[in-house]
Amino acid sequence: MTDLRQNTFFRSFLKVFPLLLLFISVFNEFDANYFGVPFLSFNFAYILIFFCTLKAIDHFGYGLIFIAGLINDTVTGLPLGLSSFCYMIICVFSSYFRSITLRPTIMKDWLFFLITISVANSINYLVLYLYFGVLIDYRFLLVNNFTTFLLFFFFYFVFGLYYKKFIGKSDV
Repeated sequence: MTDLRQNTFFRSFLKVFPLLLLFISVFNEFDANYFGVPFLSFNFAYILIFFCTLKAIDHFGYGLIFIAGLINDTVTGLPLGLSSFCYMIICVFSSYFRSITLRPTIMKDWLFFLITISVANSINYLVLYLYFGVLIDYRFLLVNNFTTFLLFFFFYFVFGLYYKKFIGKSDV
């Protein structure tokens, strides 16, 4: 494994892999429903953005996150800039939380993530309802929030393991 970490191309690829994963997820769909179960969906982009901005990951800039939101809006047919606005809300919340937290723990991060995605999804659906007349299915909103909230716990460990093993960051 040390041979792979010394390879500069592979090391560069590993550093930008989360960003590539973000762009793949926004090209895929706004909220992933991989299992085909009605109302069971989660927003992988929210998890990835929150984790990477919370842990101050390099090569994951706000401008690229904004562009990913514009791409997401184009792919899904949402009003241009709405996803970018929600992504920036998540960035602001996680940056604020990172700056005020003295002793980060998974439980604090997890609960603050619930607050963050609830605010972002609420603003998203309110804008869609008030300005564009899109009807809101509250069951979908609640299930999406809850599933994304539960899956954050799993992805927190996966991303943490990735950064410790491949990137060499021990503070993640």
